[in-house]
This record gives sequence, C-alpha cells and structure tokens, in this order.
Amino acid sequence: MAGDDAEKDAAVKNADTDGQQESADAADQQGAEPGNTGQTAAEADNDIEALIAEAVAAALAEQQDSVLRAQAEVQNMRRRCEADVEKAHKFALEKFSAELLTVIDNLERALDAVPDSAGESVNALREGVELTLKGFLETCDKFNIRQLNPEGEPFDPQMHQAMSMVPNPDVEPNTVVAVVQKGYLLNDRVIRPAMVMVSKAG
Repeated sequence: MAGDDAEKDAAVKNADTDGQQESADAADQQGAEPGNTGQTAAEADNDIEALIAEAVAAALAEQQDSVLRAQAEVQNMRRRCEADVEKAHKFALEKFSAELLTVIDNLERALDAVPDSAGESVNALREGVELTLKGFLETCDKFNIRQLNPEGEPFDPQMHQAMSMVPNPDVEPNTVVAVVQKGYLLNDRVIRPAMVMVSKAG
C-alpha cells in the first residue's frame, strides 16, 4: 500500500510538472504573439500616415490650383473693369458730340449760301460765322472730336459711306472725288461716317 501511495504521489508530481511546462509553453507563445501583433500595428500606422500625407498633399495642390484660378479671374475682371472705365471716359461725350454735328453742318451751309459778291454788311456777317465755326471746331478738337473730309483719299468703308459711284478716268478707282457730308471721329471712333462720291473705272 505504501508503494502504491508513492507511485500515486510521483504520478501527481509528474502531472503537475507537465502542466506547468505546458502552461509555460503557452505563456511563451502568448508572449510572442503580442510582439508580432505590435509589429503589424506599427506597419499599419505607417501605411495610414502615408495615405493621410498623400490625401493632404492632393488637397493642398487642389486648393493651390483653386487659389491660382481665383487670382487669375480677379485679374481678368480688374482688366475688364479698367477697360470699361477707360471706354466710358473716352466715349462719354459720344451722344453729345453727335448732336453738335448738326450745328456745325448748319454753320457750314450758312457760309456756302453767302455769295462771293455780297455787300460789306453781308461779308461782315460771313466773317462772324466763319469765326464762330472756327472756334466751334477748335473746341471740338480739344475733346478729340476730329473732322473727316476725305476728298482725294482712297475710299475706306469703315469711315466713309458711298452715296454713288461715278466714272472718272483722272483718278484711281475707289477714290473719293466729292464729299457730300463730312464725317467725324471721337477718339478715333466714327460717330458719323463721311458721305462721299467714289470714282470707278470708266
């Protein structure tokens, strides 16, 4: 009986030893697994940081492009506004100038109606009208209103309006041979084309 008890005690001790060894092995495995898990997490963190950096770089590039486009649009808008303001300053008198042309035409017609053999009183009146017309034209010139009297010049459809074409072998074809009504420019913009007669081949 004593021998059986000794054998049982030895078996229990062996079992305890085996259990302890298995527990130690399991603990070692568990201790190793967390180490592997930590390394994988670090790699995952690096990947996430790389993705975040790429996303930030892409967003920054997009914002920079948007800012550049906005700046270019603002500059274009400013140029357009400056051009509009300049045109408004240059051509603000366009309608007013066009209304004044009738006065100039009437003064010129009055001078043409006076005969050369008129009396002294009529000549004095004529001189007064001439001075008035001269002062009027000088005032217009100060505001860049220029007269178009293209007789003898080549016909320009942008500045002249042809009333008729007449054969004239003495001049080149498409030459202005007579001015029916003078034209006018405001800052080199036509406010009234010159009405002319144009030569053609005989």
